[in-house]
Formats: sequence, C-alpha cells, structure tokens
Amino acid sequence: MPNRTTMQALAPETASLVQSIADQFAIEGEYLMGEEVQSGHINSTYLATYELKDGERRRYILQRINEKVFKDPLAVMRNVECVTSHINWKVLRKKRDLGGQTLSLYPHKTGRFYGYGQGGGIWRCYNYFEGCQTYDVVETTRQAYEAGHAFGAFQDLVSDLPPGEIVETIPDFHHTRKRFEGLMQAVEEDCHGRVAGVQSELDFIGSNEDVVDRLLDLVEKELLPLRITHNDTKINNVLFDQETDEAVCVIDLDTVMPGLSLYDFGDLVRTATNPAAEDERDLTKVNFRIRIFESLVEGYLASAGPVLTDEEVSQMAFSGRLISLELGMRFLTDHLNGDKYFRVTREGQNLDRARTQLSLARQIAESEEKMKAYVLQVAKAR
Repeated sequence: MPNRTTMQALAPETASLVQSIADQFAIEGEYLMGEEVQSGHINSTYLATYELKDGERRRYILQRINEKVFKDPLAVMRNVECVTSHINWKVLRKKRDLGGQTLSLYPHKTGRFYGYGQGGGIWRCYNYFEGCQTYDVVETTRQAYEAGHAFGAFQDLVSDLPPGEIVETIPDFHHTRKRFEGLMQAVEEDCHGRVAGVQSELDFIGSNEDVVDRLLDLVEKELLPLRITHNDTKINNVLFDQETDEAVCVIDLDTVMPGLSLYDFGDLVRTATNPAAEDERDLTKVNFRIRIFESLVEGYLASAGPVLTDEEVSQMAFSGRLISLELGMRFLTDHLNGDKYFRVTREGQNLDRARTQLSLARQIAESEEKMKAYVLQVAKAR
C-alpha cells in the first residue's frame, strides 16, 4: 500500500520556531501555518504553508539536520547543494520530466542555502512535491521498473559531476573488506558470549569471503569508475505520482557521496526484491523475486545504461548479493558487540536482521548466472 505523508499540528512554541525559520528563506507570500511531518527517523521535518497574493497556497519542506547522525552537517549541505544544483541545471537544459526531477533548495536571506535556528541547529528549505506518494514494499513489476528508472536517472544526471566535488561524509561506508574484518574482530573478542549461537551464519560468511573483495579489486585495477552515488536506494526514497504511479523524484540526498554505481544498484536489489520485513524471523518468507529484479534492470538500464561501463553492467547481478552479504555482516557484528549501532526493540533483533540478509544473499547467489544473462540481454538490446 502507498504511504501518505501524515501531518501533526504544532505546539505553540514549535509553531513559533517553524515560522521564524521559514521566514528566513526566500519564500513568496505570507506564512499561514506549519505542521510536523510524521515520517523519517533522522531529521526533524516540517511543512510550511504560504499564501500568495492571488490566494494560491504553496507548501515547503523545512528540515533541521540531525547533528548526532551527521557529524559535519555543513559538509552534508555542501554535498546536497552541489548535487541538486547540478541536476536542476541538467533538467533545464535537457527538459526532462518524470524521473529526472530533484529536490530544490531555497536560498536563505544570507545567500546561503541553510540557516541557523533560535535554539541552534542547521536548517534548510526544500520544495514540496504535491500529489505524490511513496511505497515501503515493491508490489508490482511496474513499481520496480519505475524505481529502477528513477535511480538510474539520478546516476545519469550526476554522471558528469566529478566525485571530487563532494565530500565523503561517512568514510568507508561500503568497504566490504573492512566490514568483514570488523566482524572477525567481534568474533575474536566475543564480548557478550554470543559467538557460539551464530556459527552457521559465520560459516556461510566465511564460505563467501572470496567475493568480499571483488568490486574493491576492480576499483584497484581501475576497471570500475568512482561516481557520485545516492547510498540509500530504498523504494521509499522515490516519490510516485498518485494518479499515474510514475516515478517523479528521488529524495533523501543526505548520504550522497563518492562511490560505485553498483553499490546503489545492489542496495536497490537488496531492498526491492525481498518482500519480507528486515527483521523477519520466519526465513521461509525471505524470497528473492527474480521478476522484480528483471524490472529493476530494465528501468535502471533504460535511464543509466548510456553512462555505465561494460564492467559496471557485467557486475549488476552480483551487486545485490554483495550488498546483502555486507548488511548481513554489519547486523551480525552489531549483534556480537551488544547492539550498539543499530537500534533494537527486542532481544535478537539484529541477529534476525542478519539472517534475513544472509538468506537473501544465498538466494541471489543461486540465481546469479541467470540474472547476469538477463542483464547482458537487456544491455545488448539497447
């Protein structure tokens, strides 16, 4: 089912703060009201409504960046400004429509694209896309195609933006060898006495150690190009038009960093092909849906195909397996370390998350040759 953005009325003190923030940005019209957006788990997000002289109303997104998650919020803002400005420039030049749009930052009265709140914190103002919805689970091949096309369009639009123009805000985010080494260290220390209960998971990861370095080795050999990547390619980061169900825009750009296109596509495969919950205890519900994968490939190559190298295309089928394995290692590491990184609401939740990802990685590995053949078939037909 689609997600509709839910709003909550503001307490008087918060309402005053939101208005004071909104009025710092270059927004046309008179401020009418503010509401809190009840979605997302990181930044504080509000919706500000303004009325123009002719009575038309427009809404804008106001966000305070979470400094606990993003240690250098100014670097995050520089990255977002760089990417959104570049994409908007490309869209205007090429007159692209659905799937090629992006968020737009409104300037602050200082000329910057951010401001400071009365109680501290860095704030920004985005445009609001009316008539859109998101999905948490891919339910149809059409949705998969549209999501793949949207993230492919993002990659296409930033393909000529040098990676050196933006900052790596989370170092070694997808360094799979370091993730493996972190797990091995957690096993050696076994500070919570949990290693004995995860031997089958460790055996599976050990049997897959040979693939941990595959993309890293290709980078070392300069066979894979460094690109600007999104790094959070879940389907709920794509806005869909409520009437046509076409992908309109990729959102949540706080994690844009230099990286590999395969990390983005792999994470899209990981999150879109499996309908089970991330912490599903019944592993029979973990199901790699190859038709969803095929639709992701079709959509992604339709928009990003012209800018991808042959090696990038060749590794697309493998990428979902690698990212699923990586997340499995990260969840298992946190379980062994006492659940210090990923928030848990019950005992064993990180272990369940790890098992879900490792089960998906196993299923993808079993279908990898068939998947690769399909990718090459679609690429050749273009």
